[in-house]
Amino acid sequence: MLRAKDPRIQIGSVIKILTPGASVIGLVSSVSSPMPDLDGKKEELGLIEINLAGETRIDDSSRRLAFHRGVANLPSLGDPVYLADKHDLTRIYAPPGVASIKVGSLFQNSDVPARLLIDDLLSKHFIVVGSTGSGKSSALSILLQRLLEDTAGAHVVILDIHNEYGAAFGNLVEHITLENFNLPLWMLNFQELVVALASSEGTRDEEIEILSEGVLAAKKRYADAAAGRATMLARRASEATVITVDTPAPFRLSDVIAYVDEQLGKLERTRATLPYRRLKSRIEQLVADQRYAFMFGGLTVQDTMTQVLSRLFRIPNEGKPISVIDLSTVPHEILDVVISVISRLAFDLAVWSKGGLPMLLVCEEAHRYAPANDGKFVPTRQALGRIAKEGRKYGISLALVTQRPSELDSTILSQCSTAIALRLSSERDQQVIRGSTYEGMLDLIDFLPLLGDREALILGQGVSMPMRIRFDELGGKRPKNMNAGFSKSWKVQNMDRDLLDTIVTRWRTTGRERHEDKF
Repeated sequence: MLRAKDPRIQIGSVIKILTPGASVIGLVSSVSSPMPDLDGKKEELGLIEINLAGETRIDDSSRRLAFHRGVANLPSLGDPVYLADKHDLTRIYAPPGVASIKVGSLFQNSDVPARLLIDDLLSKHFIVVGSTGSGKSSALSILLQRLLEDTAGAHVVILDIHNEYGAAFGNLVEHITLENFNLPLWMLNFQELVVALASSEGTRDEEIEILSEGVLAAKKRYADAAAGRATMLARRASEATVITVDTPAPFRLSDVIAYVDEQLGKLERTRATLPYRRLKSRIEQLVADQRYAFMFGGLTVQDTMTQVLSRLFRIPNEGKPISVIDLSTVPHEILDVVISVISRLAFDLAVWSKGGLPMLLVCEEAHRYAPANDGKFVPTRQALGRIAKEGRKYGISLALVTQRPSELDSTILSQCSTAIALRLSSERDQQVIRGSTYEGMLDLIDFLPLLGDREALILGQGVSMPMRIRFDELGGKRPKNMNAGFSKSWKVQNMDRDLLDTIVTRWRTTGRERHEDKF
């Protein structure tokens, strides 16, 4: 414990301890005042506990005073202790010569900008957590807005569960909905096809085997037909391609059904036909369901892989570096498959481009489709887990946004090296952040329930040192809030019978309400 020299010190304040070799920097984790002495002295002793984080010293290369993580010059008893001033804070949190973005200001001194280190933030993944209403969407929006200010070649993909980010970035957004985009079924790998097409009943294993044989036969049939129409050079390239059930090669569902019918014709009418009939029935139901038209629709099957990748991942971005994928109307039973496909394609593209397409994948409400200990979301957890563990090697970054980190897959969570924590009320969720906290700043987590609006604790590799900040105002561009508030909405009649008829029609088919301002 060290004696404080300044009565303004509070928990979270930045402290400077002068040593012979450097100024050691730390954060106040505890403030206390012990019992007065027995001899009646009235002078109170103020004690503080400090978590050391780094030091400012002369940099060997630039010969200028700079902040460095880690402490080589440990303080000793008698070294003077000071509250860090504006110049100290600026030197720590706004290091010169390092690519960074300003997202707000320091809580302890609003004149000092709060800056995030771009390369460390993105290359090592980050997570944004906070209870409902704490401002996660606004925090993420301002972070992305600042990232895109001077980066003409950026590529950002947002998995938008609630259709709220399309309005947050103006004309920088390519808005992808089920109405204007097709994700061909043949782009799914076999594990994803199984989730989409096989039933969960007692014949599941048999259905998986039949599906494997049917898909492989359908892919070979399409390839043979395409080779017959191709030039000699293209035919030779096609013949050299080895087709498996996981090869992203086109095929027709009608050919899969034809294969099933062919096999059914060879079987006697016994129980052995049950898995064939169930698989065929499942496929026909999905094809007929208009909600799945974005995946199963279309009169013809064409090799559109390049076009799909180009639009999803903005290649080239043509002045729209962000693709916001509206998943709010994706049927719940297939949401896992859609997110899995997009995540896997992002990683595979990064691998095959050999890191030539640096990309940020933003997962809103990540706990919904990458939950802990849930066997229903295996493909998505695997796809996101692969990005979390290997993405930095290939230039793909992961941003997780969640209000319930305790429900998020622990393997994926553990790979996030930066945490942007807004107000968090649940003790379970606080415990998860505490267990993943960086640089030993456990005491700061106790203050998560006390944070105000637009306030956050930022810990980890994306900042020079842990800090408490207040985010900047968003201004005109902000995420869309679907709920205008009961006190306002209930004062007017905002829905009539005609509008209800429109909603019911849209409910039964696929479309979204094009005039959303009616709500």
